[in-house]
Amino acid sequence: MAHQNEIRFLLNGKETTVTDPKATLTLLDYLRIEQRLTGSKEGCAEGDCGACTVLVGRLRNGVLHYETINACIRFLASLNGCHIVTIEHLSGPDGRLHPVQEAMVEHHGSQCGFCTPGFVMSLYALWMENATPSAQEVETALQGNLCRCTGYEPIVQAALAVNQYGSPSHDYLNRERADVTTRLAALQPEGRIETGPEDDRAILPHDVADLAEVLADNPKATIVAGSTDVGLWVTKFMRPISPVVFINHLEELKDITLDDDALTVGAGVTYSESEAAIREAFPHLREYWDRIAGWQVRNMGTIGGNVANGSPIGDTPPVLISLGAEVTLQKAGGARTLPLEAFFIDYGKQDREAGDFVASIRIPRAKPGQIDAAYKISKRRDEDISSVAVGISVVLESGTITEARIAFGGMAATPKRAASAEAALVGQSWTAEAFDAAAKALAQDFTPLSDWRASAEYRLLVAGNLLRRFHLEHDTAQDAPVRLAIA
Repeated sequence: MAHQNEIRFLLNGKETTVTDPKATLTLLDYLRIEQRLTGSKEGCAEGDCGACTVLVGRLRNGVLHYETINACIRFLASLNGCHIVTIEHLSGPDGRLHPVQEAMVEHHGSQCGFCTPGFVMSLYALWMENATPSAQEVETALQGNLCRCTGYEPIVQAALAVNQYGSPSHDYLNRERADVTTRLAALQPEGRIETGPEDDRAILPHDVADLAEVLADNPKATIVAGSTDVGLWVTKFMRPISPVVFINHLEELKDITLDDDALTVGAGVTYSESEAAIREAFPHLREYWDRIAGWQVRNMGTIGGNVANGSPIGDTPPVLISLGAEVTLQKAGGARTLPLEAFFIDYGKQDREAGDFVASIRIPRAKPGQIDAAYKISKRRDEDISSVAVGISVVLESGTITEARIAFGGMAATPKRAASAEAALVGQSWTAEAFDAAAKALAQDFTPLSDWRASAEYRLLVAGNLLRRFHLEHDTAQDAPVRLAIA
C-alpha cells in the first residue's frame, strides 16, 4: 500500500511541503540551513538554553493550540499538519517591532542578543496565554531560557510591561486563528506517512491500530513522542535510530480521564497537557511539576516517554511508583497492565516485549488518611536533572503508619522502592524517631553511585534527610509544621 511520503505544514504564513525528509532532520537545521531563517539560534543542541525557541500550533480535537518548543531537538518529520512560527514572523507588514520586542528594547532586556529571539518567543507565548502574568509566572515561563549577560531582571520587567505596547487581541495569531485552523485541517493526512531513506526513515502511523501494526513489522523501531531524550541521542551522540516511529500526533494517546478512583493519562500526554489534572488530583505535585525541565520541554516531553525510556533519573517514575501507578502496554496482539515498579527490570531494561508500546498510565487517587509528598534535589533549581528524586506516600490511621510506599530516583540502576525504609515505618507511630530509623534503613536499600551530579555519600545523606523533611512538613502534632520554601 502506498503511503504519503511528504510532510506538509505552515511555516509562518506559507504552506510548505518537504518530500522525504530524514527522520533525524531537526527543525532548527531545517529553519537555519534550508530556509535561512537564522533568528532561531543553536546554543546547546540539547533543549536547555532556549535560544532555538519557536512556537508550534497544532490542532487538538479540532481546536488550535500554540506552545513553545526547542527546535534544536524537535524533528521536522514530527510536525506534519502544524503551524511553525519563528521570530521572523513577529514584526508587522511595515517592519514595526512586535509589542514583546518593543518591551525588550525599552526595558534594556538584551545585550549581546544571542539569546533574545528565544526569550521573545517564550514571552510571546506567555503573553498570548496570559496577558497580565505575575512575576512568578514570568519566571516559570522563562525556566527554559538562559541569558549569560543581560540578567533576568530587565527581561522580567519587559514581560510585565508588554501590554503598554499592544494587546493580544490585535496580534496576528489571534486574529487569524480561524483561518489557520481551516488551513491546518486541510493538511491532516488520510493515512500513514513514511519518509526518508532506509537508514534514516520516519514513520507517522495514522492511528493507534496502525501504530501497533507498524511496531509488529518493525519491533526494533525507535518510538518518539516529544524527542526531549531521543533528540539528544542524535544531536549529542550521533546515534542511528532508524526507523523512527513518531506518535505525538496520535489523539488516541492523548486522553486524560479523571474520576473518583484514579487519573489515567495516555502515553502521548505532555507534562503541560497533564498539569491541570495533576494539580487537581494530586495537589502535592504542583511545585514538583514546575521543576520538570523548562516550559519548552514540558510542552514536548510526555509522561509516557519518561516512563518508557526507563531512566533511573526520570522525574516522574519515583512519584508515580509511590502513588501505586500502573502502566498499560499495548501491541497488535492485545494489551496488558502491570504495576509501574515491575516495569523497570534493570538499567536500560524494561518489561517490554517485541511490538509493545506504553499506551497509558493509571494513577490511583489518595485514600483516607494518605499523606503524599514529592521532592527533587538538583544542582540548579530550575530545568535541571535530579541528583535525587523521591515520592513518598504513607497512610496514617489513629496516629499509626499502616502503609508506606517510598520510591527513589537517582539511587539505583532503576527507579526503585525503598523496601527496608518502608518496613521501618509500617506499624510505627508518627514520630521523628520512626522516620530517623527509616532514613538509616536506606543504606540497606541502596548502594548509590558517585558521579558528577552527586557522590554516593551525599545521595544517601540527602535521601535520609528527605524522609525527615517529610515528617517535619506533615507533623500535625505541631501547631505550625515546618515548611521549607526550597524543594
